[in-house]
Amino acid sequence: MSDGFDRAPEQTRPLRAPSSSPDNIPQQNSESAMAKPQVVVAPVLMSKLSVNAPEFYPSSYSSNYTESYEDGCEDYPTLSEYVQDFLNHLTEQPGSFETEIGQFAETLNGWVTTDDALQELMELIYQQATSIPNFSYMGARLCNYLSHHLTISPQSGNFRQLLLQRCRTEYEVKDQAAKGDEVTRKRFHAFVLFLGELYLNLEIKGTNGQVTRADILQTGLRELLNALFSNPMDDNLICAVKLLKLTGSVLEDAWKEKGKTDMEEIIQRIENVVLDANCSRDVKQMLLKLVELRSSNWGRVHAASTYREATPENDPNYFMNEPTFYTSDGVPFTAADPGTWMILMMRWTQR
Repeated sequence: MSDGFDRAPEQTRPLRAPSSSPDNIPQQNSESAMAKPQVVVAPVLMSKLSVNAPEFYPSSYSSNYTESYEDGCEDYPTLSEYVQDFLNHLTEQPGSFETEIGQFAETLNGWVTTDDALQELMELIYQQATSIPNFSYMGARLCNYLSHHLTISPQSGNFRQLLLQRCRTEYEVKDQAAKGDEVTRKRFHAFVLFLGELYLNLEIKGTNGQVTRADILQTGLRELLNALFSNPMDDNLICAVKLLKLTGSVLEDAWKEKGKTDMEEIIQRIENVVLDANCSRDVKQMLLKLVELRSSNWGRVHAASTYREATPENDPNYFMNEPTFYTSDGVPFTAADPGTWMILMMRWTQR
């Protein structure tokens, strides 16, 4: 049976009158061959389509996400299903954030009315941001928006307070996580990079309307770097490099405003690791490149090389704005990471 969408209707063929033979097998003889052919009118096919039927969209068509949950849907999703669907949608189509976040928050304000619901919402977003490698930035933006637009403010804490409490739970086991097994360290690194994105994106409005960053996250990132450098395994050091490339300029500016020399201490720590740690040669090169980057004020130099002349050797800003790629198993890497160019060349030759 056809469902009416998979293929076009077959072309109508002329119908032949059934034979009068009992077994319905036409008799081939001279008389039947000379007989005047009978003309049978094909029956009119009656359409079952209704003018009131809903519009049809091909399966590949992606309409506005929120329209799928408009009134009239008989099977309403749970809060968990609704939020998870939206998170997956943002993961696949990050460009839809600006156009759909308002409707999403409005829907949540009519749905998230209890402490348990708010806790569930926060946990879903946290898990997505720390388990999907390319969602940490989008997750931080989403957390910032909801912290300002969710109307519920229970006694147990608003959305931002619950989120920071959740981050503190991971932060308190940083030393054990940094020296744990590979799976534990991988989960810890995802948390570290998400916290870096939160530091850059989470805005706190003061009583006078001024917008600031969360200083508590600034302190937390400093201690997380200490944990990573205290356990100088390759993956820990790579995570530290990524965090500093992401937040280094902002952190140093904030510390300088307070008269602190934390970044100087971090750079000294990196130089000691390069000299003493038993890490791979490639990772040591990454650390040295980071020191070069910081020496050029994190790439914010006025006399940078032109695009055509810039090379990794003559421009410390060369890797600063490079995108982050992901391997087939979801491991992030940048152009500065070991083996990147080989991977990119393999991808190019497979096109």
